[in-house]
Amino acid sequence: MQKTIYIVRHGQTDFNLKKIVQGSGINSDLNATGRLQAQAFHQHYQKINFDVVLTSSLVRTHQTMEPFIQSGLKWEQFSEIDEMNWGVHEGKAGTPEMVQEYQKMVQSWKNGNYDVGISQGETAQQLANRIRQFIDHLKQRPEQTILVCSHGRAMRCLMACLNNDHLYNMEQYPHANTGLYLVDYIPEDFHFQLENDVRHLEKAALTDLAKS
Repeated sequence: MQKTIYIVRHGQTDFNLKKIVQGSGINSDLNATGRLQAQAFHQHYQKINFDVVLTSSLVRTHQTMEPFIQSGLKWEQFSEIDEMNWGVHEGKAGTPEMVQEYQKMVQSWKNGNYDVGISQGETAQQLANRIRQFIDHLKQRPEQTILVCSHGRAMRCLMACLNNDHLYNMEQYPHANTGLYLVDYIPEDFHFQLENDVRHLEKAALTDLAKS
């Protein structure tokens, strides 16, 4: 069945603002800016006849989609699209040592070694495995117009998988707070119509606040 899928990143949190690593182990709330971003997204897209909203299990995606959920839209949660687990980096502001470890990990991915992650965190392969489970689920759902809310790195992986791209190309997929990817599913292929679209923020004069 053909589907249209709107995939959006959650709104800003204080962790985003302060450049502190979140990951799946940090269940942070949206800050005031994030709530404004969520409202702007809802105002721009509220006339779309969504059949269902699918979020991660983390509260920042729930809060981003709250205006849709409160309107009565069917809502389901999936831990498969939770943010990547960043292990010992979670809850910490970046240091030169952390940046070096991160860059080393990304270089390993570029070399084709996806079984590397931050200490005590997920690897690229582990993330991709659960993201692909979610994609398989999406393909089987009966709804035709689906709204999805996830996280930065999880979305990078999701876009790479939808695009049949190599995981080492995840870095090329940008993800502003409430940035939208619009994807058509025409079995068995996904076709990108919009990538990291933030026109709803431009209309609300919030564009500069989405880049964290």
